[in-house]
Amino acid sequence: MARMTDDEANYWDEYYTKNPPKPGPNGTGFFSQRKAALAAQAALSITVDSFTGDYLLTRAIADHKTPAEVVSDMVQKEIAAVL
Repeated sequence: MARMTDDEANYWDEYYTKNPPKPGPNGTGFFSQRKAALAAQAALSITVDSFTGDYLLTRAIADHKTPAEVVSDMVQKEIAAVL
C-alpha cells in the first residue's frame, strides 16, 4: 500500500484543520446515512434453504453478480410477466 509523502500529509493536515468535517443535523451526515443504509439492508434479509442458497450463489458467480442482484433480476422478471 502506498504511503503519503510528508508534503501530502502536511497538505491534508492543514486542509482538515481549516475545514473540519461538520456532521449534519438529524442524521444527515455521512456516517449516519451509511448506518441507516446498512440497517435498511439488514431489515430486508430473508432465510432460504441450503439448496436455494447454493443455486443463488452459483448463478451469481456465473453471471458475475451478487446474489442480491440475481434475486432482484428474478423478481423484476416476475413482475414484468404479470404486468
